[in-house]
Amino acid sequence: MDTNVSANIKTLKVALLGAGNVGSQVARILLEDADALAARTGARLQLVGIAVRNVDAPREVNAPRELYTTDASALVRSADIVIELMGGMEPARTLILEAIEHGATVVTGNKALLAVDGPTLYEKADAAGVQLSYEAAVAGAIPILRPITDSLAGDKITRVMGIVNGTTNYILDAMDSTGAQFADALADATRLGYAEADPTADIEGHDAAAKGAILASLAFHTRFALSDVHCQGITGVTAEDIAAAKDAGYVIKLLAIAETLPNPAAGKTDDGAPALGVSVRVHPTLLPREHPLAAVRGAYNAVFVEAESAGELMFYGRGAGGTPTASAVMGDVVSAARRLVLGGPGRTDSSIEVLPVLPIEAVATRYYIGMDAADQPGVLSKISTLFAEHGVSIETMRQTVHREREETENAGPGSAELRIVTHRASEAALAATVEAIKGLDVINSVTSVLRVEGV
Repeated sequence: MDTNVSANIKTLKVALLGAGNVGSQVARILLEDADALAARTGARLQLVGIAVRNVDAPREVNAPRELYTTDASALVRSADIVIELMGGMEPARTLILEAIEHGATVVTGNKALLAVDGPTLYEKADAAGVQLSYEAAVAGAIPILRPITDSLAGDKITRVMGIVNGTTNYILDAMDSTGAQFADALADATRLGYAEADPTADIEGHDAAAKGAILASLAFHTRFALSDVHCQGITGVTAEDIAAAKDAGYVIKLLAIAETLPNPAAGKTDDGAPALGVSVRVHPTLLPREHPLAAVRGAYNAVFVEAESAGELMFYGRGAGGTPTASAVMGDVVSAARRLVLGGPGRTDSSIEVLPVLPIEAVATRYYIGMDAADQPGVLSKISTLFAEHGVSIETMRQTVHREREETENAGPGSAELRIVTHRASEAALAATVEAIKGLDVINSVTSVLRVEGV
């Protein structure tokens, strides 16, 4: 034992639920770095058990066999700190509630559970006066939740915009770098281990939406659930979209965006300022290539925060993997252990406001619209007139002819791919414009509709 650490310091019993990639690394750190952790926390962190389904299953990191147990409930009741890394809704939810009722501090990386039932867990932790920490639930090793809750506590955050899913960022980056189609980039991500055998949660945006709900809850002091997040995945993004965006100076990223906006239904506050609501959304987004988030490559994550006083901040790092995520878990464990040693109430979230969730229609944004149109005189005039009628201004328009019109008297018109980027307008006006475009007799199809941010 380190001679700087007293043999008589307090011991805190730690229970670990789950021994997958992250759980195994957490167990390793607790066992191998016990002396260093004691020096940092002022308490010896004793791993008293690891709850698993099968004690004999092979694992990446093997702790002493006597630590493994299938009785998770009994383990939870014996601990001062419970680390939940099982994932899923049940039995994780029941065990976390049992730990809270027992008076234990809880550290979890379960983004899905927090996004669906986080408000209930926060309220239970508040009532019990215990700490519920979840830094590992968003963006892996990136320390983003504590800066929002602590470092920016005296500021007013207006917007959070992040790449919070490494799988989708890898896929979109591969499509941008190599020109690959979506299916080929997904197959490559699966082969390299970035995508699960069933990648639905990633590519449909559900994973990013869960993290967006957590970020919004902390940034705007209001409890948001997964059902409050507008969600659109990347399965509709084509190599042609990527190439056209690249040609126009953009890159396509799947972003989780949470921001405060004027709430037209609520009018003004007592001091005359517009009443606010919060929009939380996940969707593929065009970003200018000079934007900091545009440079995030591969499976990395980054979160871009805008605050009234601090201005623009970006947090960048590995968003997944056993060792990086274990780092975030252990940050929460050390913080919680210090509080238990020094005393004081548990810290959960800082939800002191109740800002309404605004529908996607309330957002002001810009659109990128791809369409297949007839290559004939008057087409551009018809499209421009329709945009004007809906109050939407066109910023740029690019046209590529698919095939030359045959020089015969009976030949029909050729077709052309039109790519339009709009100026900022309400989501409702832009969506209505797209629907009207589909009804034009000179439009064969609308091939893509993507939002543009960062301009």
